[in-house]
Amino acid sequence: MLTTLKRRAESAFPGIAIALTIGFAASFLGEHYAAPAMLFALLLGMALNFLYQDQRSALGIEYSSRQILRFGVALLGFRIAFDDLLSIGWPVFGMIVAGVFSTILVGVLIARLMGYRPRFGMLTGGAVGICGASAALALSATLPKDQNNERATVFVVVGVTSLSTLAMIVYPLISAQFGLSDTQAGIFFGATIHDVAQVVGAGYSVSDSAGDIATLTKLLRVALLLPVVLMFAAVFRGSREAGEKRPPLLPGFLVAFVVFAALNSLVELPAAFSDSMSSLSRLCLVTAIAAIGLKSDLRSMLTIGFKPVLLMLLETVWLAAFVLLGLYLLG
Repeated sequence: MLTTLKRRAESAFPGIAIALTIGFAASFLGEHYAAPAMLFALLLGMALNFLYQDQRSALGIEYSSRQILRFGVALLGFRIAFDDLLSIGWPVFGMIVAGVFSTILVGVLIARLMGYRPRFGMLTGGAVGICGASAALALSATLPKDQNNERATVFVVVGVTSLSTLAMIVYPLISAQFGLSDTQAGIFFGATIHDVAQVVGAGYSVSDSAGDIATLTKLLRVALLLPVVLMFAAVFRGSREAGEKRPPLLPGFLVAFVVFAALNSLVELPAAFSDSMSSLSRLCLVTAIAAIGLKSDLRSMLTIGFKPVLLMLLETVWLAAFVLLGLYLLG
């Protein structure tokens, strides 16, 4: 058994090393140029797609795109503290939950009208409604193993990352136009902008107070990743190809996510430890998206067309309008 494990580890090492190297490079570029590291990882991976065709690295790249991805999602639990989430208030909590699930529903309906499978609408709606690229990766881990699903995941990551950057620039202007207070602006940014980094950027560009509230609101959306991933796992549990092993109703990485979130909520962990786990989670996710990029053929991506972009744009507009209306009704 040890010999088998050693042989598999040796076979997977080259591909994992390639994905990890791209992940480190993307993280450096992201910090240096103040741009999304996941987008850099995806683009670098796609540029090096030929490495996936080499059998010596294919196994490790495949492993990185699935198992390292799930490990990174599990570690996201260390970013969740239940007490902080409850402090935001039940009316706002209800509005955010309704916004997330209505966005997924809108995504499914529009996807069907455009001729896509409902699962694509669920994936785009979940990514837009929860936490952008991280949600897209987490949700894709529950989908049946399929080349079309992996291509869709790549496209969604690119789309939500671009829309998130655009929202970071435009939404502060919208909040000023509607005369939102710092508290309302923070809730608006946290409840609508796709990725955490862009939420922070938009919030603190208005004020420190708006930034703090935006970050807290965003963490509430990240916490909703748990029930949504569980819903996806239940829906797609039976949608497997012949011979493909049916996964458990509650995936292991999701159990770990809950355990880590509970631990972070019930025990006062050292700040250095929490920061380390958050950094490790981000590195795992960046490495996973690099691996997905390595598996993606740019030529096949170009055949997707404009309709998926329109789908994610409509979902983004829906969520922003829903939250603005909610803030108006809540006063």
